[in-house]
Amino acid sequence: MPFVRIDTLGTDPVRLDALGQAVQDALVETLGIPPDDRFQVLTGHDGVTSTLRHDDYLGLRKDDSAVFVAITMRSGRSPELKRALYRRIAELMHERTGTEPHDVVVTVTENTAVDWSFGEGEAQYAPADGKPAGALP
Repeated sequence: MPFVRIDTLGTDPVRLDALGQAVQDALVETLGIPPDDRFQVLTGHDGVTSTLRHDDYLGLRKDDSAVFVAITMRSGRSPELKRALYRRIAELMHERTGTEPHDVVVTVTENTAVDWSFGEGEAQYAPADGKPAGALP
């Protein structure tokens, strides 16, 4: 169950949706996440009341098309799978929105089964009775 936040500057709902779908498709393709396992927060900043800041870290110049993607997911994926995920996200965003790969920043934060609650105040993946609900992606 990845939880995804996507932040970008001055974008429209169509581009936001395409960015979100690109990340979801990359998660499904590279990590085998179920297609309906989608939890995303998509934010287009207006540049006035909210904005993005970036410099040219590692020589990778960003422009106003920059997209920040933060993914929280269960731990256990290999470095190779994570690299494939980053590459696929950048490819799909470029194909679908024209966002240049150098403008795509992705971070992954990992946690464990008990760190998730899908509602009802319960830890469905790590319940007190020891019988997890659903799949454990």
